[in-house]
Amino acid sequence: MIILITGASHTGKTLLAQKMLEKYHYPYLSIDHLKMGLFRSGNTNLTPEDDDLTTYLWPIIREMIKTAIENKQNLIVEGCYIPFDWRKDFDETYLLSIKFICLAMTDAYIDAHFHEIKKYGSVIESRLDDTDCKIDSLKKDNRIYIEGYARSGEQVTLIDTDYDPTIQTLFQG
Repeated sequence: MIILITGASHTGKTLLAQKMLEKYHYPYLSIDHLKMGLFRSGNTNLTPEDDDLTTYLWPIIREMIKTAIENKQNLIVEGCYIPFDWRKDFDETYLLSIKFICLAMTDAYIDAHFHEIKKYGSVIESRLDDTDCKIDSLKKDNRIYIEGYARSGEQVTLIDTDYDPTIQTLFQG
């Protein structure tokens, strides 16, 4: 089984991946780690500020997913560089082995819990600089994920009132 976890920044993708690793004992690939490895190695001219990161990273991730499925291996893949139309890259035999999860927060949740969102921003990985996390940009980012995946027919797990119970439901599926 492949578990794809995506969503907007600060929604708890990394925390969910860590919890799933602990529960299922599946290996876990952070797309951010892959991205930073490419940047730090000097094997690309891209930088973290480039807008084209999904176009660059997705083909690599896609083929890693296919390889894991072909080898009957479990894998959790977590990160924001999963295109809205990701399903088009897999035939039905692959799709049967992929569970997709997208996390997004509603504007109301962000308004009510912004200080908590910032507080827990480094609960799993250290954010060296989180100054760009502002309430308006967070709302905009979440709306992009909600609308983009909805247009592609994907279900989005909306965090609207209580964070923990919403995330807990993902373990029951």
